Formats: sequence, structure tokens, C-alpha cells
Amino acid sequence: MKATIQYINTELAGLYPVLEIQGFTRIIFEVVCGWSFTEQAVRKHEKILISDFEKIKSIILRLKNFEPIQYILGETEFYGLKLAVNPFVLIPRPETEELVQWIIKSQLPENCKILDIGTGSGCIALALKSELKNAEVFGVDISESALEVARQNAITNNLDVDFFQIDILNWEKFEWETFDIIVSNPPYIRESEKKLIHANVINHEPASALFVADSNPLVFYRSIAIFAKKYLPNKGLLFFEINENLSSEMKKMLIDSGFSEIEIRKDINSKNRMVCCRNSTQ
Repeated sequence: MKATIQYINTELAGLYPVLEIQGFTRIIFEVVCGWSFTEQAVRKHEKILISDFEKIKSIILRLKNFEPIQYILGETEFYGLKLAVNPFVLIPRPETEELVQWIIKSQLPENCKILDIGTGSGCIALALKSELKNAEVFGVDISESALEVARQNAITNNLDVDFFQIDILNWEKFEWETFDIIVSNPPYIRESEKKLIHANVINHEPASALFVADSNPLVFYRSIAIFAKKYLPNKGLLFFEINENLSSEMKKMLIDSGFSEIEIRKDINSKNRMVCCRNSTQ
């Protein structure tokens, strides 16, 4: 194992930070060899199987091309769940886990009905269902390929969440029920901000789930806000993950749309990343 670790370090040196390489190493040994972090420490002097080393070499080659390790391995963890991911869905981020935690800790009806818009891998919807057992949870996305991933993740984790293909920019064309909670992490990175995004994201994750035109960066938020005004009850909650550079614009849009009690929260990196507000119909 020590020789393999040295091989990984040598091949990836200069391409990734040292701590990230260490993280890759732990994940690779867990997935390829089936060794937990504790087992890796105990078995560090053992030799690994030749077949396993060949698998590791293949993974390292793809990492050298800056392909996300989550796509290479076909899975990731999110809020305690193991989720399948592929290039049809975004890789769930820790910041989104913070949004999920905020929702869970809010004062919610016991048998609340939740809608996740732009569900992708289903990470938000499935995490909420795993924690809020009595909730009725739905997820929608424009991409049928993404929904296939979400449905498989629901089966794998034995979670009862319904997923539907819907374009939220044309929500008027569909029939809806009312929801107690609506949440969304829609595309919000402006085209002009692409230069700030790492190459592994630009080259491998779905652009349609990431980027919006500079001329209308809140296009999805506005559509969802109008939809939420109609399908949230009075005092119903709307949650968003947002662009850190557009928090003021988001707040103004939500006020203009008739929402109240607007709260913007920072993520673990002290960036304005989440917003919650209430529908005010009275």
C-alpha cells in the first residue's frame, strides 16, 4: 500500500493540492480495495492486488485529465447518503448540505409537502426525505437523464421520493398541488464568471445546470418565485441556494415578488450562499 500511495503522490504532484491528493487516496483505497480509513492505517504495510493497482492507475490517469473523482468512481456522499453521480448531474457540494440542514432545523409541519426544483441527482430531495420521515417529497428537473440518476438514488437509499420531468420556466403548462416548502439550487453562475471556475467543473459538469446569461442572471429565481407565490400557502417557506455576488439583487426580487421575513445566510466559507423567505398572502 505504501508504494501505491507514493505512486499516487508522484503522479498527481503539482496538479492538485497536497491535502486534496490525500483525500483522493483515502477515497480510492476505500472504493477500489474496500478498506475503510481505519483499515488503511492498519494495513498500510500490506501489498494490494495487482488487479486493484491497475484500477488505481486508470483512476489516476483520469485525475490527471482533471476529471472529477466523483464521476470517475460514479458515486459521492451527501448528508450521509451514498449517491450515484455522472456527467448528467452536478456533483453535490458541502454548501448544499448546509441548505438542507437549515430546512431540517426550521419549524415545519409534521406531514409537510416539499418540492425540490432542479433536483439533479436528487441530493436535496433525498436528504430531506431521509431526515423528515413523514414528509411527502417531490423533485422536478428538465433533464430526463438527470432524473434517471435521481430515481436510482431513491431506490438505492430506499427513500420514497417522486421525480418528474418539468421545465420550471414553463411551469404554467403543468398541473400542480400546493407545497409547504419549496427549495431550489438552480443555475446561477453568470457567463462572465466562468473564468473563476475550475477547469474540472467547466470541462466535465453539465453547463445547463451551472450557467446563466449575464443579461438575466435571476431568470430561474424569478420564475420559481412567481410559481411559489401561487403554490405555497400563507407563511409557506421558499429556500434557495444563491450566487454570493447577487444576494442584494435576490433580496430585492423576493421583496418585489411579495415575500417577507427574508433571511440570507453565509456558508462555511462566509459567502452569502442561502436565502429563506415566507410567502405573504394576507
